[in-house]
Amino acid sequence: MRLLRVSIAISILIQALVFAQGEPPVLERASDLLTIDNGTVKVGIDLNKGASITWLSGAVYPKNLVNSVDPGRLIQQSYYAGRSLNRQADGQHAAWSPWTWNPIQGGGVGSWARVTESKKTDEATLYAETIPKLWDMPNEEAAAVMRQWTAFEPDMPQVVVVRCELICKRAPDDRWGPAAIRPQEVPACYFTRNFSAIKSYLGDGQWREEMQPPGPPWGKTTPPRKAMACFNAQGIGIGVFSPSSTQYWNFGPHGGGQSADSAAGPCIHVAPIDRAALGPQSIYRYRYWLILGSAAEIAGRFDSLWKKYSAERAELINP
Repeated sequence: MRLLRVSIAISILIQALVFAQGEPPVLERASDLLTIDNGTVKVGIDLNKGASITWLSGAVYPKNLVNSVDPGRLIQQSYYAGRSLNRQADGQHAAWSPWTWNPIQGGGVGSWARVTESKKTDEATLYAETIPKLWDMPNEEAAAVMRQWTAFEPDMPQVVVVRCELICKRAPDDRWGPAAIRPQEVPACYFTRNFSAIKSYLGDGQWREEMQPPGPPWGKTTPPRKAMACFNAQGIGIGVFSPSSTQYWNFGPHGGGQSADSAAGPCIHVAPIDRAALGPQSIYRYRYWLILGSAAEIAGRFDSLWKKYSAERAELINP
């Protein structure tokens, strides 16, 4: 446990350094967006960006609120496993060394991930398979497959439900070694900077304001209903409900101002955290929900989702 805390602390310090120095340049890619739209909410996955969620808007907020400035942003799957390794001799980015096995749906530093399959399974569900990149290397695919199903929650037009699956395909004797308990982001979310009022949901319409200076390092909080929301100055919010989270949530702004530009550097970060020991051949599955609306609307949806799914947890299969 102590070693895990030390590892997380080192990770946060490295993140702070990289954000301060700037990421390596990323090859520009035209958007290849696959969307579903029920008239209340529009959500899209970008097939040129690992099939991560890169678009979220709605009738109450028609602009895109997902920050997509680099492969580490977006709304996406992100996992950690095995030993922290210094691989700089192989081209590992110096700011991310030593580092664990860290497959990222969007891509690694300086490169985007590859989508191998995508489709609309019906008029209201998006499906995609992605070969993720390892975050610490400029262009190294992970021995893994990520699958994702993005749809609307039945009878809740303001609510998007996302089902995620990681299939690890590492060699049993690879350099990262056996399973070790690591934090998992379920999921990693980056929103435009104007959604700067961050609140934890307490239930029964009650909220707790969360304060954090620009980071990283990010703030940490434990929302009792496993739900947080970020609001803009007009009171429109984006809510995240992740019943699979078992730890604190990372949260906070990066940069200053109130930019609504999805391609700007400043952003807002929210990441529910689970802990799991992912081995070389593990399968890990979980679901989360996104809600767009006013504080009252989001609170009502959070209460409904809590009644239905509060007992849901991530599924881990370790062969």
